[in-house]
Amino acid sequence: MASRFLLNLLIAGLISAVCTGLISLFWKVIGGGDLPLHGWIALSLGVLGTISLAWLLMGLAFKSSREGWDEGVDNSLDPGRDQAEDDGR
Repeated sequence: MASRFLLNLLIAGLISAVCTGLISLFWKVIGGGDLPLHGWIALSLGVLGTISLAWLLMGLAFKSSREGWDEGVDNSLDPGRDQAEDDGR
């Protein structure tokens, strides 16, 4: 289990490194100049944070779906819900 987590973490790190490099290249192409060290740090943290947040939220969505938390929600006050659905028709 730990090896799968480490593999996923390595893949996320590689994706963030590639994204950071591509964004930096795009920055140079549009005439932004060289990225200073603080720019590299900020860009790397931003990309890694975004990927981590997306990974965490998708994991929580799958966990919620697997454990049945989605079925336990009371949708009776949902304004888009028809009255016929509440009656079981």
